[in-house]
Formats: sequence, structure tokens, C-alpha cells
Amino acid sequence: MLSVDWPNWNHLAECALVGKQITRREALAVLRAPDELLLDQLAAAYRVRRHYWDNRVRLHFLLNAQSGLCPEDCHYCSQSKISTAAIAKYPLLAKEKILEAAGRAAELQAGTFCLVISGRSPNEKVFSNILDTVQTIKANYRLKVCTCLGLLNQEQTHRLAAAGVDRVNHNLNTSENYHPQICSTHSFEDRTTTIEHVRAAGITTCSGGIIGMGESDDDVIDLALALRQLEITSVPVNFLIPIPGTPLEQLQELDPRRCLRVLCLFRFLLPSQEIRIAGGREVHLRSLQPLGLYPANSIFIGDYLTTPGQAAAADLAMIRDAGFVLEGPDGSPMTA
Repeated sequence: MLSVDWPNWNHLAECALVGKQITRREALAVLRAPDELLLDQLAAAYRVRRHYWDNRVRLHFLLNAQSGLCPEDCHYCSQSKISTAAIAKYPLLAKEKILEAAGRAAELQAGTFCLVISGRSPNEKVFSNILDTVQTIKANYRLKVCTCLGLLNQEQTHRLAAAGVDRVNHNLNTSENYHPQICSTHSFEDRTTTIEHVRAAGITTCSGGIIGMGESDDDVIDLALALRQLEITSVPVNFLIPIPGTPLEQLQELDPRRCLRVLCLFRFLLPSQEIRIAGGREVHLRSLQPLGLYPANSIFIGDYLTTPGQAAAADLAMIRDAGFVLEGPDGSPMTA
């Protein structure tokens, strides 16, 4: 396989560093290259990552503040209306519980506290409670706050900005072409419209996807290109955890090398963005998790929405052992 005329990975890095978009043929080669070339790909992606992010790693702490009972039919999600997964289901947590979680995030030296709720869009009571809670978090902790609240209109995003929300997450999840295979209760355009409202309100955008849902290599590339076109600032890359009780429970498409190649591709196509290894990191990267920090510059610390994460102490040790340092909320390096 080494006789194939694969691209010069350093050339792809140089394109990324000068703002030139790599070709689709080159992007496909990143995803299809043999395992023997993986370390070369990682080294080239790290050139780009280091240029923009040095050796810093951002930590995000995620709280599932409202779980289950969602009317959407997203096939990957254990909280959707079509899921039979055995998960906890509860309305919006009390303010005191959310503040406790924010305190835990600060304790773990996370720079960003991510407050997530299930559902298509928050009703006024829930939304008002979230705004109040965000203001209290900002007043008491040195944390950036990211909210993930479903589909949002213009008025809601402006109210979030007024409350001090730093970032709003709304994932595209997959390519526009593959989206109908994953969800029928809202469209790809519904998602991009929410992102446009977030940007118009002056809030930092956060949007990514889920890899391993049966999509093609072209779909992976199209997702990254859509994020590039939308000028997304923060990009979480999730790797599907096939949860029993969901329509995708039988899918087992990923291995650690595939995940690393996807992260390299995202770094080449999204050179300056914060790229976060999100859900599925522990399940799919396994012993190769530290290598994910060479293309990516951010991880979640703690648990995910309905699945557990690696112990925080193990994450901090991994960062330290690989020679990286934590990044504080102001972007300065900290000691892990």
C-alpha cells in the first residue's frame, strides 16, 4: 500500500497554515490512507494545531441539565422519542444542582461549563430559569458558559447574549445529504438557521458532528466543509456510541485509527478552530487517546449526556504525560 502515490501530508499542513482549502481528493486520501502513514498524518496535523494552539488543551465540563422526554427522532440519541434506552429522565434540574455542577467544573480546572437540555426548543419557563442560572454562574465562577438548548429563534439568542452566555452549541451532526437518514423531525436547514441566529447575536458558535453513523467518507468531508463555510469557532467531534435501544445500536464502524484520521482531516480543513474530542473518545480511541491531542486541542472532562467518561484524574494525567498543558478561561496556560 505504501507504493500508492499518497499526498505529502506536510503539503496539506502548509495549505492549512496559509488558509488554502485542500482538495476533495486530498481530503479523501486523509481518510483512506493506510495505517503505516498514520503517524506522518498526525505529525502534519500537529504542525497546524501547534501554530494556532501551541501545546495547550482546553477542558470543557458538560452537564445534562434536562434529560429524555424529547419529541425529536434523532436515531443516535438515547433521549429521543423513538429510543427505548434505559436512561434517567428528568425535567430541568434545580438551580442549586446546576450551580453545584458549575463548582465541580471550576474544581477540575475546566475553562467552559456546558449546560445541555433535551428537547426541540425550551419553553419560556425553562428558558427564563436558564438565563437566571447563567447569570449566577458568571457572577460566582471564573468559567465560560456554553448552552445547548435545541432550536433557537432570534429573540432567544439575543436574550442569551444579554445574560452573559459565551457560546451556544448546536451540532450539524452529519452532512446535509445524510441528515434525512438520521432525523426526520427537523431539517439540516433548521440547524444552520439556529447557528446563524447565534452568530447574529454576537455569541461564539459551537457546532460539530457525530462520526460512525453509517455516513460515507464524502459525508464526513461535507460536514467539515459545512462547518468551515459557517465559520464555526468551536467544533466538537463525537464518535458514535451505539446505545442499546436506539436505531443505530448495531453500528460498529469505528476503530482508533479511523478516529485519528478523521481528527486529522478536521484539523486540515478547520485549521484555526478549537477542535474538541467529544463523546465516544474513551470508547473508540481507547489506548490511543493521547494521540488525539495532536490534531485536537480540547476535550470534555467528566461524563457526557447519558454515558460516563474517563475519570478526571486519568484525563489530567494523560494531558500531562503527553507534554501538554491546560488552558485557562482567558487562554493562558495552566498547570495540569
